[in-house]
Amino acid sequence: MAGLRDTRLGLKVAQAALSTQAKLPLSRLRRIERGFETLTEDELIRVAVALGVEPELLVEASEAPTIGEGYATVVVEGTEVRTRTHEPPAGKARVLDLFCGCGGLSHGLEQTGDFVVTCGLDLLPDRIETFRRNHRYAATVRGDLRTFPRDKLAELAMSPDIVVGGPPCQGFSSIRPFRTLTEGDPRNTLVEEFVLIVAELRPRFFVFENVVGLFTHAGGKVFSELLRGFEDAGYATDWRIVNMALLGLPQVRERLVVVGSRDGEHFEWPMPTNQYDGRTMAGGRAKRLHFDPLFHGNLPPAVTVMDAIGDLPPVKSGGRVESYGTLKPAHPYALAMRGDAERLTLHESTKHSAKMMEIIRLAGTSRAALPEGMTTSGFSSCYSRLEADRPSVTITVNFVHPASNRCIHPVQDRALTPREGARLQGFPDAFEFVGTRAQIVKQIGNAVPPVLGRAIAECLASAIQLREAPSAHRIRVAS
Repeated sequence: MAGLRDTRLGLKVAQAALSTQAKLPLSRLRRIERGFETLTEDELIRVAVALGVEPELLVEASEAPTIGEGYATVVVEGTEVRTRTHEPPAGKARVLDLFCGCGGLSHGLEQTGDFVVTCGLDLLPDRIETFRRNHRYAATVRGDLRTFPRDKLAELAMSPDIVVGGPPCQGFSSIRPFRTLTEGDPRNTLVEEFVLIVAELRPRFFVFENVVGLFTHAGGKVFSELLRGFEDAGYATDWRIVNMALLGLPQVRERLVVVGSRDGEHFEWPMPTNQYDGRTMAGGRAKRLHFDPLFHGNLPPAVTVMDAIGDLPPVKSGGRVESYGTLKPAHPYALAMRGDAERLTLHESTKHSAKMMEIIRLAGTSRAALPEGMTTSGFSSCYSRLEADRPSVTITVNFVHPASNRCIHPVQDRALTPREGARLQGFPDAFEFVGTRAQIVKQIGNAVPPVLGRAIAECLASAIQLREAPSAHRIRVAS
């Protein structure tokens, strides 16, 4: 029940204090907030009273369950290995995707035509099923990276040329010197396991992506140790903070990306394809993909929310539309996202309560726009609308629930639909998502946008001489 935790933190109420005030055992409250259990109706009322919020708002914020979400909470029974459905074509660089999720990064890598993803590994069954549905040349492993044999992984991936992945950072506080790491050590973090796999499989390149906060964690010491670990494993590294609005994504989304080369080949980072002059979360010390008006002033502006979703038909709260109707894409980005899809899927709205609809109708670009007293909890970005003529704020796993984050449609009175979230994340309409609606929403919100994979792939293809470098190293995904 992630919405309960978000609401509690927004009100700055300690978990122990809520447990006492709501007469709810602390152990049960912890399990509820992690998604393993749900509140009874009586408990819901007691918790709402203790927090000073209306019960229906707490329900709205908590509709998307978090059972089994990630290495911190999921309970895995055994491992499932499935072989690929088609043999990979020759002449392409082979990619192993660790922590693959639904496969956004892999999808972008394959869009260039130079790479083929031969294996994907993830802990969650719904993620790996979506990944498998969209990557027919890949074998899949549903299981824990920490216990899966390295030699079997190398075999399934067909001795990969590239290893990519974004290890979850739950509980990540430090990294030990690489020389002290050993396979199977229960003290290893998932980040350290990634380093060990790179060291053992010896791919020509690796691509490590993660949250921007890893750069500044513990005063930068953790990140420095991570780079030293890769270098001790024999890899030359370089890194950037990448804001994907600069690469044509209709969303302000930053990630930390590290690229490592086994043989010392030069990796040329992508240049912006679109104008966006926003601040980085990592501060002025960070190396980042940079927009300079002097050199990049002739680029098209950033893709906006309505550029991306403006061709999708209107939907009412609780409604669903399964046909594109007569609306046609007016922007190249929307045209590319629709592609040759014939049927509209996932375009269904959350059913909002009467109280939430009242809030939505009055919503502005921040919670402060609402009349005083209309809401009593939540972060400043909750209960607010996206701006039509700007890229979206960062999409989260709760983008269908206004009580959790900024996700109200720019002009319609409802939260975003899963299809609109997928568009803002750069997934074409033909990309197939598998699972319940709640699982699909989390797959979309947690995904690495394909645009990042494509941009990195273009530069990797140049580095390993699969093709000539693109003109001025500019990667034009959408204008």
